[in-house]
Amino acid sequence: MAGFGTLLRRELVLAWRQPGDAATVLAFFVLAAVLFPFGVGPAPNLLAQMAAGIVWVTALLAAMLSLERLFQADLEDGSLDLLALLPSPLWVAVAAKIAAHWLTTGLPLLVVAPAVALLFNLADAAYPVLLAALALGTPAISLIGAVGAGLTLGARRGGVLLALLVLPLLIPVLILGAAAVDAVLAGLSPRPHLLLLAGLLLAALVLCPWAATASVRQALD
Repeated sequence: MAGFGTLLRRELVLAWRQPGDAATVLAFFVLAAVLFPFGVGPAPNLLAQMAAGIVWVTALLAAMLSLERLFQADLEDGSLDLLALLPSPLWVAVAAKIAAHWLTTGLPLLVVAPAVALLFNLADAAYPVLLAALALGTPAISLIGAVGAGLTLGARRGGVLLALLVLPLLIPVLILGAAAVDAVLAGLSPRPHLLLLAGLLLAALVLCPWAATASVRQALD
């Protein structure tokens, strides 16, 4: 745990020195959401019905903007090779990178999401469920995305390959997150959707760090 904490602090310091990356993710999230009313029309009732889907789609795409650089920057400057030579297992460094990605990408999206949903006249009762769904879904995005980032590490056009690999795996997260909010709007319980999201997150916590570590080690070899 001491090694994980040290590596996590390293990742957060590096992210703090390059605040433009997190700002780009948030700017894309807000701007992409704002574009939807121009395409579907300004009808308040229609936008309120689409609010959950819009927030989830734009948050998913925004989070993927920074996934390609999750391991790539360290590979290019040789830091990834040094991390692999540390006494602690490589999965500790990979887990620290995933945690830092969520803290610098997923958590800011979680904070900004209510303001974006407010633009679409989302019902007040849906906000707690939206935040709960994002709190469960955004870590899963970082975990699953790390596997794709490791598999495409060092590949040409890695961003395109990453999107092709990761987006199909993230469809259940997107569906369950939006469905939880829609259930509240329909007067139903969001509990089944949130429990399924929690199950997906637990499965990702167990499997994805191991899979991402294996893919990173293969890229280094």
